Amino acid sequence: MTDHARYDAVWRRAEPYMRVRKNDVHIPLSFAWLNRLLAHYPDADRDICSLALILHDIGWYTIDTERMFEEGFRSENFLFSDVRYLHEAEGVRLATEVLKDTGWDALIDPVCEIIDGHDTRVTPHHLNDRIMRDADKLWRYDVPGVAVACDWFDETPHANLTRAEKMMDGIETDYGRSLAEATAKETRARLFMDML
Repeated sequence: MTDHARYDAVWRRAEPYMRVRKNDVHIPLSFAWLNRLLAHYPDADRDICSLALILHDIGWYTIDTERMFEEGFRSENFLFSDVRYLHEAEGVRLATEVLKDTGWDALIDPVCEIIDGHDTRVTPHHLNDRIMRDADKLWRYDVPGVAVACDWFDETPHANLTRAEKMMDGIETDYGRSLAEATAKETRARLFMDML
C-alpha cells in the first residue's frame, strides 16, 4: 500500500475543505515533501505526521475569502492575525470530524495538537510537529509553491521567493533547511530571477 493509499479515506473526506486557497495543490505538494522528511527522520510517527499534514489547513475553508487573504496573508502582521488562529481552531474542529468519520479516532489528540498552532506557535512540541511544520513550508520554495503563493500574497515570483528565503530560519530541521536552500536556488534559476 502506498503512503497515499493508506490515507485515502481521509483525503476523500477532507477534499471538499481543500477547495479554497489552492489547498488542493498546497497539501498534496506538501505531502510529497513530508515523505522525503519522514524517510530522513525514521523516528517520527508516519501516521501522525501524515494525517496532520493532510488536515492542517482545512480550517481555511470556514473563513471568508477576502478576509482570509487581506488579514491572513497581506496584512503587516499576517503571521499572527486573528484569522491565522481561527483557521487553526477550525482546522482542529474539522480534523476531529474527519478523523472520527474515517476510523482514526485513536490519533485525534496527537494530530490536533500539531494542527493547533502549526502557523502561530513559536516552538514546536516534538519531532512530529517539527516534521509537519517543515513539510508545510518546503513547498513554498519550489516553482509551483511560488506560483500559488504569489496569488496569496499578491507578489511577483521574485518578491515571494525572496520573502520566503528570509523566513528560512523558521525551518525546524537541518535536513529541511538543506532542502529549502537547494530548492530555492533551483527555483531562482528556473524562473530567471536574475532577470525578472
